[in-house]
Amino acid sequence: MLALADPELDDGPQTKRSAPLRLCAVSREVKPVGELIRFVVSPRGEVVPDIKRKLPGRGLWLSASRQVVAEAVRRHQFARGFKRGVRAAATLAADTERLLASSVVEALAVAAKAGQVVSGFAKVEALLKAGRGHSGLAALIHASDGAPDGIRKLDALVRQNEGNKKETAEFPIIAALTSAELDLALSRANVIHAALLAGPASRTFLSRSLTLVRYRLADDDRTAGTGPENSIGDETSD
Repeated sequence: MLALADPELDDGPQTKRSAPLRLCAVSREVKPVGELIRFVVSPRGEVVPDIKRKLPGRGLWLSASRQVVAEAVRRHQFARGFKRGVRAAATLAADTERLLASSVVEALAVAAKAGQVVSGFAKVEALLKAGRGHSGLAALIHASDGAPDGIRKLDALVRQNEGNKKETAEFPIIAALTSAELDLALSRANVIHAALLAGPASRTFLSRSLTLVRYRLADDDRTAGTGPENSIGDETSD
């Protein structure tokens, strides 16, 4: 149970000392903050997503699900939760998804600057053939609009590595971004495949990718589009 005067709202931005569990204002389920999205009210009275959980003011939490955010808008849940008149745009669910995708692009750019990203089919293939334990690989990245043939070839190498008894942890395969978004993050053209190397910046990228994938796929939401399947382990660092 949450020992809070108002279980729907927090008293300010999240910190390391903040409650690890919050209440979804729509489903009424108590969940880890990593499975939720925080919303605040701007000075102009507009509901905005606080993707990084750092915006000032009291926050209302919703499950990381496009369907749940759309339902909150439809049911006027924000006005009830904040207990005052607020404006929640009809496009809030889509706007939230765009911000989540932007945060993933930003995290990948930081990982690239830290030397934790390798791009290009041949380079990624070589790393996979070397084996995860020898190359420092943390994840495989595909453009969501990439050609199926190349994706199949690299995924087959991942499965081959997973057949090795030394490769005990599930290897993340991420297809959350388009080729254009990968180009933007890595400052190069026509990026379809990349490999993520282990490091603090890569953990942030994995955490944000998990949130974006969860948002699109939660509750069997079929409006999220199609593409290569995402397989991401549960990362909590941000």
